[in-house]
Amino acid sequence: MSEAIDVENLSNSTIERLLAVALERGGEYADLFFERRLAHVLRLQEGHIHEAGVNLTRGVGIRVRIGDQQGYGYSDDLSYESLERAARIAGKIAREGGGLQAVSVTERPVTSVYVDGAWSDRVDMDRRVDLLLRADAAARRYDARVRAVNASLADDVQEVLVATSEGLVARDRRPLVALSVQVVAERDRERTHGYYGDGGRRGFEFYDTVTPESIASEAARIAVVNLEAVEAPAGEMPVVVGPGGGGVLLHEAVGHGLESDFNRQGVSLYSGRIGERVASELVTIYDDGNLPGERGSIAIDDEGTPGQHKVLVENGILRGYMQDTLNAALMHTHSTGSGRRQSFRVLPQPRMTNTYMPAGDLQPDEVIKRVKRGFYAKSFSGGQVEISKGDFVFMVGEGYLIEDGRLTAPVKGATLIGNGPEIMTRVTAVGCDMKLANGSYTCGKGGQLVPVGVGLPTLLISSMTVGGSRVV
Repeated sequence: MSEAIDVENLSNSTIERLLAVALERGGEYADLFFERRLAHVLRLQEGHIHEAGVNLTRGVGIRVRIGDQQGYGYSDDLSYESLERAARIAGKIAREGGGLQAVSVTERPVTSVYVDGAWSDRVDMDRRVDLLLRADAAARRYDARVRAVNASLADDVQEVLVATSEGLVARDRRPLVALSVQVVAERDRERTHGYYGDGGRRGFEFYDTVTPESIASEAARIAVVNLEAVEAPAGEMPVVVGPGGGGVLLHEAVGHGLESDFNRQGVSLYSGRIGERVASELVTIYDDGNLPGERGSIAIDDEGTPGQHKVLVENGILRGYMQDTLNAALMHTHSTGSGRRQSFRVLPQPRMTNTYMPAGDLQPDEVIKRVKRGFYAKSFSGGQVEISKGDFVFMVGEGYLIEDGRLTAPVKGATLIGNGPEIMTRVTAVGCDMKLANGSYTCGKGGQLVPVGVGLPTLLISSMTVGGSRVV
């Protein structure tokens, strides 16, 4: 058996040979995705580390494309023989032999969008444990009603190499870290939860500024606030969505509908509508892979295209979709750096990176003052959306009544129900306080998970359905 090939010694000549083998039956295009990922996960429960794991993933995926058809082979055995076998499996998508094709590749430099420092492959386990223990102690100090604390720290460094039959070779080294805390508070046998996390594409120095104490205290604050909550109202009413984490609403209810595969297939409500008005003139939506240190940022996507700033909606007009190379070719346009995948074992899909709405002109309190009676959704704790229709249901993690233009009682058990494209036409005020949410979001699509960022300024939606147990 030949020696295993690693990313450091995967030569251009080896790459060229594998791509040529993949295309020997006559494919139109081939690419290779090499991945090496070192990941750590620690979980704390009841003041003790009860789970600790280290995982090393290495492998190569090879794709061959003909029209809208894709052949794919992969291997975690990195001997040349196994990689060549994967290339031939991918090439079987082609029906007629074309003979070996000459492929020549050149490496392209990549501009980093990551915040350097002590990335996880250079941090010892004691430092990780200390962060979790500090979070646990801070949450318990916050309030005597805190009954339980769960905390987790997940970090990894992913090295990738992408090569294509069009001559590209690009390498990227991506850090990722997230510290999350969940707190249970109790009063008179009633229990409530609070959750908060933060991190991003950066080193562990991030937690010198955004400390585990601050993350844990925010989780505890949410749990304690919810102990005082009243039953949620129900019915149609104005809704103000809070900055930062409120961007989950934008991501789920609108962002997925702007991914190119759904639009090429005609299953999105935005299909064929570029240049048309799809939202209020106050609504502009960006997806940006270039934001330094943010969780969804990528120097290159998983097809080798640089991460980009994309204008999806501008002043209510649909300007474009998020494209990977397959759908871009079929739609006669170009990739927007949106081809992403969970690992070398799966094909890339068009996906979001950091999706957000830029700031408006109003102060946040001016937005809230416009509401006589309504609901303020500060953060969300989960939800679901039907992409083909844009219908969504979101559970509110922290919410408040709005009465006479000010926030009053916290509420519990609230949901927001609506249709994403329709809701975007009802945006009547946008705050100047846009921020990206804390860096702990992960997006699922087609069975694959990738890290993403979301962001939003304070936003007023003139009418929306609030689900709750108290009719107003």
